[in-house]
Amino acid sequence: MTPTALAIAFPFIVTLCYVALCAVSPFGNCRKCKGFGYALKTDRRGRLRPGKTCRRCRGDRKRIRMGRHLFNVAARLHRDGTR
Repeated sequence: MTPTALAIAFPFIVTLCYVALCAVSPFGNCRKCKGFGYALKTDRRGRLRPGKTCRRCRGDRKRIRMGRHLFNVAARLHRDGTR
């Protein structure tokens, strides 16, 4: 494969993989709390304890992926425009 064809094919393949991931699993772990739902803090002995509820995911642990969010917006726009 020539370098030019590889340079064109690689982003296309990565995009298709991300689209497939968004279709199969529309929700991913929260990036701020890493899917715990709260911030970890330590007590005086050094043991990990749950802290405040995560503000970004509000304790749900999951967030919608950016690609799925864009798909939902486009589908909603199409649905509202064709009624």
